[in-house]
Amino acid sequence: MVKSLLIKNGLLVTAVDKYEADVYTEGEQIHTIGKNLNFNADEIIDAKNCYLFPGGIDPHTHMELPFMGTCASDTFETGTIAGLYGGTTTIIDFAIQTQGKSLKSAIDEWHRKADGNAVCDYAFHMGVTDFNKNTQKEIKEICEKDGISSFKIFMAYKGALMIDDRQIIGLMKEAGKYGGMVISHCENGDMIDELVSEAKLKGNLSPVYHYLTRPEIAEAEATGRIIDMAYQGSHPLYIVHMTCEAALNRVREATKRNQKVNAETCIQYLLLDESLYESPGFEGAKWIMSPPLRKEKDRAALWSGIAQNLVHTVATDHCPFCMDQKRMGISDFSKIPNGIPGIEHRLELLFSEGVLKEKISLNKFVELTSTQAAKIFGMFPKKGTIAAGADADIVIFDPNIKHTLSAKTHHHKCDYSAFEGWQVQGKCKTVILRGTIAIDNAQALIKKGFGKYIKRSQYNKEYKKEKELTGAIS
Repeated sequence: MVKSLLIKNGLLVTAVDKYEADVYTEGEQIHTIGKNLNFNADEIIDAKNCYLFPGGIDPHTHMELPFMGTCASDTFETGTIAGLYGGTTTIIDFAIQTQGKSLKSAIDEWHRKADGNAVCDYAFHMGVTDFNKNTQKEIKEICEKDGISSFKIFMAYKGALMIDDRQIIGLMKEAGKYGGMVISHCENGDMIDELVSEAKLKGNLSPVYHYLTRPEIAEAEATGRIIDMAYQGSHPLYIVHMTCEAALNRVREATKRNQKVNAETCIQYLLLDESLYESPGFEGAKWIMSPPLRKEKDRAALWSGIAQNLVHTVATDHCPFCMDQKRMGISDFSKIPNGIPGIEHRLELLFSEGVLKEKISLNKFVELTSTQAAKIFGMFPKKGTIAAGADADIVIFDPNIKHTLSAKTHHHKCDYSAFEGWQVQGKCKTVILRGTIAIDNAQALIKKGFGKYIKRSQYNKEYKKEKELTGAIS
């Protein structure tokens, strides 16, 4: 294992800076940044004509998730190695509580899956599906001892994952006592269930009806509702996988009363649209996810939301199912497992379609793929930047390499690609995780178990400062 690295001649890019520099690492951390460094390193890498980005952080993944009668096809080993190939050095996965069981039992189960298997670094969100007097008592220890400060709730999937508004408010209050933040899947579950029932009664069972029964208004209504709940109690909030203009407008309206709402979108919502659901036969099932893909105008709105700083992170919601698993719903769209593969392609797609097409700057690219997630979820500056003392998580990115995305070449444990045949420019050439070369020229150099669990700090220390400045209600 290399003890020290010297990266020469790169163009270093963070969320705020861009300059030519050498980077010297010792052990797991960045030691020195400067020009013409002359350290006696164990290994020297020439990064001429390449960017040096902070390792990507994907704040939304689902490895080995039990869901809809099956299980996501990527394990913590296969999913994190795919992430590393695509420049993601840290993930935040979701430890989902089984209704009727404790929160701690879910954390223990996710540690059983990840510990000794993950190849990149990992942290957990706590997925709360049953908030009651017993689970309420667990929140303090989860925040303070387990290093988990984000609590996901579902406003859809009634009977399996969804909790009601009173439970959401209770969780916001309890998590807030200990520096925790609620993060939310925003869809009106009752509205969707009614629309699904109507479609099935009429015999409308093909994949396109997944999209038609989860309309934009269902997402917008739930988004506005939870924003109001957070505002009433002056609680921090993070909205996952935002897809549409109407939901984004609820965030925009919140800013008018000085409310901060952290919003995430996913790479697929920026690049794909609902026309894929009308692909021949059962092909549309490949893109069944919740919320579904939207219209062209929604993609445009999300790009604008990024430019206006209303959307803060670009994740993947990586939750792959092979086509045999998708065929569980071949005669009923409501039984198609929801989720697509994507963790390997996030950085390269966003660079090719965002930076090169001048929709975002290089600094914004780093902000969206790494820095903001690190700041929001309590890992900065250990993660999310290239700076002395930070973890030596560095992507050496060649902006000139052109390649084609395909299931034939990706590393997801999934037999199709959501971006099959997509032409991209830009490639993660070398990926360094905590000072060790993890990927180099399309070869993995580390194995399962290399990844470390990351305990995260509390959210509300920074949030309290912002509340004092904005005058949010208490």
